[in-house]
Amino acid sequence: MVLSRIWSAFIIVAILVASVKYMFSDHYKAIYNDMVVGKSGDTVQIASQNMNSLAPLVKDSLFVKPDFAQNRIHYKTDSAKSTVNVYRVQETDGVIGTSETAVKICLGLIGIMTLFMGFMSIAEKAGGINLLSRLIQPFFSKLFPEIPKNHPSFGHMLLNFSANLLGLDNAATPFGLKAMESLQTLNVDKDRASNSQIMFLCLHAGGLTLIPVSIIAIRASMGSVTPTDIFLPCMIATFAATMAAMIVVSLYQKINLLQPAVIAYVGGISIIVGLLVVYLVSLSKGELDDFSKLLSNGIILLIFFAIILGGVYKKINVFEAFIEGAKEGFWTCVKIIPYLVGMLIAISLLRTSGVFDVIIDGMKWVASVAGFDTRFVDGLPTALIKPLSGSGARGMMVDTMQTFGADSFQGRLAAVLQGSSDTTFYVIAVYFGAVGIKNTRYAVPAMLLADLVGIITSVILAYIFFA
Repeated sequence: MVLSRIWSAFIIVAILVASVKYMFSDHYKAIYNDMVVGKSGDTVQIASQNMNSLAPLVKDSLFVKPDFAQNRIHYKTDSAKSTVNVYRVQETDGVIGTSETAVKICLGLIGIMTLFMGFMSIAEKAGGINLLSRLIQPFFSKLFPEIPKNHPSFGHMLLNFSANLLGLDNAATPFGLKAMESLQTLNVDKDRASNSQIMFLCLHAGGLTLIPVSIIAIRASMGSVTPTDIFLPCMIATFAATMAAMIVVSLYQKINLLQPAVIAYVGGISIIVGLLVVYLVSLSKGELDDFSKLLSNGIILLIFFAIILGGVYKKINVFEAFIEGAKEGFWTCVKIIPYLVGMLIAISLLRTSGVFDVIIDGMKWVASVAGFDTRFVDGLPTALIKPLSGSGARGMMVDTMQTFGADSFQGRLAAVLQGSSDTTFYVIAVYFGAVGIKNTRYAVPAMLLADLVGIITSVILAYIFFA
């Protein structure tokens, strides 16, 4: 019900804001077209003004300026008519194009899902998942008290968390969906999220990542002198978000985290991660890139090697087992299409209607009135869109870097925010949709609260490291 209300609010607010802009500003006469059939990258004329009024702004025949890092406004002169035509580049598709994009995302996911679910099937038949479950059971049994001892879901969740930690997004999703399916077999009310499913999804959405490879690569491509300097702040911010998710859900479910097993595992993991961070910080950019590629790609191949070796040792038909799991992966992708279409069109309406512009302008005004440094507000579009769209947030991060510079405070903050949390509503739509959960209970507010902790931590760290 919570998700339904939020989804409805997204659509209602977006249309109301667009209507107000349409009625009171001549610059937004094409806004309805933008929201329905507009295409990302389209240039829409929004005004034509006398050249003299904009002469100080115009350089040569084309001038580009940022509009709070949200839109690109182009001014093109027409000397013959002594006018300046103003254009806006649409940043995202309307609902029609977004619906097609949602289906394309699911189609693109099919290959990855069939690959990893196929290997997962071999691992289950060979006993590998049960082995992982026994290894992690002493810790997970405290966080997931409703799950029976040595249940396969423990192994699936461990694989998901490990993939996230190493930045293996392609592997994390299949492992996570398999974990949700395992947890669903224990769920008495199939339409209502269980405590275990909520705990798992909130920890997953915390987005604990060791090496933000893609963010470092983008910063390097945009001319950053030290593209790896956001590594440590990202690591700390994601750790804070994950711990916040664990604490918030534990309070909801009345789980005591001050147990020896929990303290030992969390403390041990923290020490290992801390030592690895110390080692990684000592590496140069080239060495860090090489280590990241070796670690991520090597882990995937090692998993494949261990699974096949285990299947051969157990004398199972590994290829038949692979095909059986691959079929399951295919149908899982088909099932999530309606959920993903519904969520992405609501996000599209929010972005094309200019709701984010209103929020950012308001936050900058409040910060200015309160006497705060307003630079952090310029990096916040990434944080606002990240819970809704990973690709949209990446676009906001790139736009912020283009506007203020890759090594500017705002650019670095946007990079840390990009790496500090997961795409909450996308995760909810995909993971709950895959198992047919309709009542998400308190999952949404718990995940958003963890996101908020990640955002606040990111801003604080940005001022500590980069101000």
